[in-house]
Amino acid sequence: MNDQSATKTVELRDVKRSFVQGDVVIEVLRGVNLDINANEIVALLGPSGSGKSTLLQAVGLLEGGFDGSIKLAGEETAQLSASGHTRIRRDLLGFVYQFHHLLPDFSALENVVMPQLISGATQKAAEERAESLLRSLGLSERLHHNPSKLSGGEQQRVAVARALANAPKLVLADEPTGNLDEATADLVLAEFIGLVRQEGSSALIATHNERLAAKMDRVVRLHEGVLT
Repeated sequence: MNDQSATKTVELRDVKRSFVQGDVVIEVLRGVNLDINANEIVALLGPSGSGKSTLLQAVGLLEGGFDGSIKLAGEETAQLSASGHTRIRRDLLGFVYQFHHLLPDFSALENVVMPQLISGATQKAAEERAESLLRSLGLSERLHHNPSKLSGGEQQRVAVARALANAPKLVLADEPTGNLDEATADLVLAEFIGLVRQEGSSALIATHNERLAAKMDRVVRLHEGVLT
């Protein structure tokens, strides 16, 4: 691996995905090419139905059926086994969705501790890391509250902390503020971007909101299955 590729967190080449509905083939991704550098935050802009979620699934190795080359941190993923994909998701990636998907019976702290324990951290180290992340997101007083006791913005902040818990090289976010009102969305996104920068991660954040996209390092647009 050369020095130039070593600085790239994501390298996509001619990534394609199609679905068959009846007698019709629907080409969602028609040959996507994208590089994301280390520590770069990229907005993936496009209207609903344009294929943003499909592209995030490709980069996140969340399902099969994609053609083309997907390199993450310099490693080609196309020929990896399912266990290889699981390893990359565990070691390199963090995910934030429009809906927080927090575990309802666990506190904010426990939700952020859990992925660290799965990755082999000690209970003490995981709790210290979780508390640090949650405090940096303004949740010092909410550490031991279950999701049902948190506002929508607070729940999404916990989801952000969880995504960053294992210090991923890349965070993938699918409309992470789409379920929040405008003022809360602005605050959560600013804190999200700030924490990603602080952690030294890269991010690919899908949104249909031009105003929010403009706050990121670079904007790419998905149109008719390709990036512009």
